[in-house]
Amino acid sequence: MKTRIAVIGLGSIAGEHLSAYQKNPQAELVAVCDVDLERAKARAEQFGVERVTGDAEEIFSDPGIDAVSVCVPNTLHAPIAEAALRAGKNVLVEKPMTVTVPEAEALVKAVEDTGKALQIGYVRRYAPNALVTKRFLDAGEFGDIYAARATLLRTAGNPGGWFGDVELSGGGPLIDLGVHVIDLCWYLMGMPKPVSASGVTFAPLGARDNIQHLTRYKAASAARPNTVEDYATAQIRFEGGAVLDVDTSFSLHARNEISVRIHGDKGGAEIEPELLMITERHDTLLHVQPQIDSLGFDFRAGFANQIDHFLQICRGEIPADATAEQGLEMARMLSAIYESAKTGAEVRIAR
Repeated sequence: MKTRIAVIGLGSIAGEHLSAYQKNPQAELVAVCDVDLERAKARAEQFGVERVTGDAEEIFSDPGIDAVSVCVPNTLHAPIAEAALRAGKNVLVEKPMTVTVPEAEALVKAVEDTGKALQIGYVRRYAPNALVTKRFLDAGEFGDIYAARATLLRTAGNPGGWFGDVELSGGGPLIDLGVHVIDLCWYLMGMPKPVSASGVTFAPLGARDNIQHLTRYKAASAARPNTVEDYATAQIRFEGGAVLDVDTSFSLHARNEISVRIHGDKGGAEIEPELLMITERHDTLLHVQPQIDSLGFDFRAGFANQIDHFLQICRGEIPADATAEQGLEMARMLSAIYESAKTGAEVRIAR
């Protein structure tokens, strides 16, 4: 039997959810929901979905819907995801799961209370380059991972819309872009317990709408608020001594860059911009490049794998593995970085 799916929030990222569900034979798209009914109707027509609503309560109260993708702005993730769980739906919620620690704690409790599954949309975990790296890690090829570095820089990449409005986004590039690469590093490090964070944010450049002759990704909304940081840099310390350094920006006088690296006592790997493994054999350093279709982040393959994975969770074949508890740890890390940026001091991560 197919899993009956509704998608709530129909901005840019929802298109990837809808497309992946549409192509998966185990899913049936039965409804779409957005406060902008015209956008909802357009999405429904695009993906052949019969039911359109502007009221999420209609989705929650319908016993014919098994699961939902939550693709609304960040600060709305928690209330909609919790309502869906308590209505008996399995939930795939876009990253970040929440923007505050108390909201994350409430979602952990909702999962415990309902027994339903919550999966976070950490799509980079499911791209082929990450899956291959994880397999090598699990086999002990790199030994103990003690350091990681994640960089995701945009020269002029503030999308505008709700992404630039801290009241809806909860933050700028750290919470929008950084969350992806922080999670990927943390996941590959074995998800050690974070104990402290030190961070700095800057906002001297703004949305850089003066820049001409450059095509840029923009949010569906034409509004261009800018109350978020341009650039954030931070270090997270973990129990046992491992560290993760992160740099991320919407606006920065630098080239666009992505780099994700992990370092272990037996070897290491560059996961982005393309997969490369570094180790040694017989007193000789080796650079090993796997022969796979996508050495870099394959967006479409990642989404297809993520949606297939979520549908397996919905069918009870596997447990959720990007869980509310992991979302809570991410909320703790992000909150500590922002607090450190405000206070100018390292922040202990309390529990």
